[in-house]
Amino acid sequence: MKLFPAIDIYDRQCVRLYQGDFEQVTVYGDPVAIALQWKAQGAEYLHVVDLNGARDGSDCNLDVIGDIVRETALPVQLGGGIRTRADVDRRLGLGVGRVILGTVCCEDPDFVASCVTQYGAARIACGIDCKDGKAAVRGWTEVSQISGVDLGRCMADCGIQTVIFTDISRDGALTGVNVAACKAFGEATGLQVIASGGVKSLDDLTALRREGVYGAILGKAIYQKNFSVREAMELLCVK
Repeated sequence: MKLFPAIDIYDRQCVRLYQGDFEQVTVYGDPVAIALQWKAQGAEYLHVVDLNGARDGSDCNLDVIGDIVRETALPVQLGGGIRTRADVDRRLGLGVGRVILGTVCCEDPDFVASCVTQYGAARIACGIDCKDGKAAVRGWTEVSQISGVDLGRCMADCGIQTVIFTDISRDGALTGVNVAACKAFGEATGLQVIASGGVKSLDDLTALRREGVYGAILGKAIYQKNFSVREAMELLCVK
């Protein structure tokens, strides 16, 4: 199972939101310094979210994201506000390994399919964030009428192979990851699932691995020191 320590960036600072609420934000400081911290603890990948991009399409964090890519030399997957071909080109041009399409997956599946054709499935993933079973969009400020599973099946038809699946009710709440939902989502869509939202302990990672989930994002738990990235990486070495 692959682990992706998270770095959420808002106004050029590393932050954590509670269930996507921009009014409930905790600031942790310099995103590049934190990225280097996760690398020093053994991280092999990073998950970066541009919250300004997700909320209003702003590019104000792109230079910071470029610095993370250069300073860490780790594969970075990036989501947040990527809705046009120019958006994709600009982020891949920064050296980002994989971009995560979110809102546009609901609004323009043909665009997603064309991106997979042009850049390859390894460089294009989709983010499906669910609230009460429905896909949320635009930085979780709106909830669509399409179910997360139906959207996932549509993305699979577009050539997508990997999905970052978030149960919004668990995000930032440290209530435990919804293992059953992650497993069921993967089985229903045929996509490789990277679980996001709710991981609070090493037991969550053990449960996800036991169920064959492809990957997991480490968020609030590592910021609040429930466990370290190093401990999580060491867990993967235990059979």
